[in-house]
Amino acid sequence: MTIKPLADRVVLKAVEAEETTKSGIILAASAQEKPQVAEVVAVGPGGVVDGKEVTMYVKPGDKVITSKYSGTEVKMDGVDYTIVRQSDILAVVE
Repeated sequence: MTIKPLADRVVLKAVEAEETTKSGIILAASAQEKPQVAEVVAVGPGGVVDGKEVTMYVKPGDKVITSKYSGTEVKMDGVDYTIVRQSDILAVVE
C-alpha cells in the first residue's frame, strides 16, 4: 500500500535517531530526541491551497529538516511516516 499526499502535503520518513552520544553513552529510547531530519517519500501536486498558488519545491529522495513536532504521524506496513505541509519544512539538506 502506498501513501499519495494531496495538495501541498509531503510524506516523510524519519532518519534514525542517534542511539549513542558523541562520548559513547548509549541512550534509552525515551531519552532520544525526535529526529528533525527526514527523507521525502512522496509529494502532493501543489496547486491552489487556501486561495494561493503553491509550487512544490521538494521531491522524493530529498533530505529535509522539519519543525520538531509538526505533522501527523502515520504507521503503514510497519513503517512510521509523518505527513506535513510543505510550509512545515524548514530546509533541504544537501
